[in-house]
Amino acid sequence: MTTINYLTTIQFDFGALRLLTPEAQKLGIRRPLIVTDRGVRAAGLLERLTGVLGSPTAPLVFDETPPNPTEDAVIAATCLYRDNDCDGIFAIGGGSSMDLGKATALLATHRGPLQQYAAVEGGINRITAAIAPLIAIPTTAGTGSEVGRGSLIIMKSGRKLGLLSPHLLPKVAICDPELTVGLPPMLTAATGLDAIAHCIETFLSAAVNPPADAIALDGLRRGTRHVERATVDGHDREARWNMMMAATEGALAFQKGLGAVHALSHPLGAIPELQLHHGTLNAVLLPAVLRFNAPAVDTKMTTLAEAVGCARGEHPANAILHLNRRLGLPGGLREMGVARAVFGAIALAATEDHCHATNPRPATEADYLRMLQESW
Repeated sequence: MTTINYLTTIQFDFGALRLLTPEAQKLGIRRPLIVTDRGVRAAGLLERLTGVLGSPTAPLVFDETPPNPTEDAVIAATCLYRDNDCDGIFAIGGGSSMDLGKATALLATHRGPLQQYAAVEGGINRITAAIAPLIAIPTTAGTGSEVGRGSLIIMKSGRKLGLLSPHLLPKVAICDPELTVGLPPMLTAATGLDAIAHCIETFLSAAVNPPADAIALDGLRRGTRHVERATVDGHDREARWNMMMAATEGALAFQKGLGAVHALSHPLGAIPELQLHHGTLNAVLLPAVLRFNAPAVDTKMTTLAEAVGCARGEHPANAILHLNRRLGLPGGLREMGVARAVFGAIALAATEDHCHATNPRPATEADYLRMLQESW
C-alpha cells in the first residue's frame, strides 16, 4: 500500500513575502519567534521580513542558527520561545534555519530530550499534531525544507539525525525568489546541486510514488537548465524563479525517500571541526553514488540522462561531475578537508541513516566505503 501526502500551502512568486502577515493571521500567530542566522541578518533579509509585518513592537529574533543546526541551538531557541509566550515560528533562511525552526516548534510543545523523536530512534510516532505552527521562508534555492517533513539536527550525542513526521511540515511556505536574487555564486551553485541531488535520488528511490517521480523529473530539468545561469548572473530573475521551483519540487518529491548520497552526507555534515555544507557534499558524492546505483536502475537511466541533459552515450554521473567542475565546486572530499581516516566511521553511520533504506540498490558498509574513496 502506498500513502501519498502533499499538505503544505505554498505562496510562490516574486513578492510573495507580502503575504506573510495574512497567512500568519489565518494560523492565529500573533507573537512569533523568528528563527534565522546571522548571515540572513547581515544580508538585510531579516529587515525585509520585519518590514512587511507592520508591527509597532520589535519582533523576537533568534539568529544563532549554526551552519549545521545542533540540539543545543534548538534548546536555546525553545527557551526563548517559551520565556516570551510565543505562539508560532517564522523560519527564514536556508535549510539550517528552517530545520532549526521545525525542531524548535517540536521541542516547544513536546517533552525532551530531542533525540527520542529521531526516526532511527522510533520517534516518528512520538511526534504529535501539537507542534507549534511554523511558516517557512527560504532564502536559498536548494534544501526545500520549506515543504519537507524532516529536520536534520546534530544531537548532543554527536549524531546527525532526522526528525521525520507529517506534523513537522510547515503550515505555510512563502517562496519568494526575490529573496535569492544576488545570492553569492558558490552558495547558489552548492544549494542548486542540493536541489538536483534531491530530484535525482527521489526519482531513483526504490519506493513507489509516481507523482513524486513526475515532480522530481520536472524539478531536475529546471535545476540542470538554470543552475549555471543563476550562478553566473545572480540577478537573472528567470533563473532564480526556476531554481526556487526546482528546490521546492525536490523536497515535495523526496517524501518518497532519498538514498545513499544523503546517507553519507548526513554523518559527514556532523563532523564538528569541518562544518561542511550539505549541498556541496551532495554534489561531490552524487557521481559515485550514481555509478553504484546504475545496475539497479537500468530502466530509469535513459530518462535520467535526458532530464540531466546528457550528451549521447554520456553517463549521468559524468554529466554531474562536469557540471560540478563548471560551477567551481570542489573536485572531491579531500578538497573539503575530509581525511580518509574518518571513512570507516562514516560508512558505518551511513548504514544507520534513515535514507539508507530507500536507496535503489542495497548498500553495505563496504559499499559505502568504496563510494567515499571514489569521492575523495
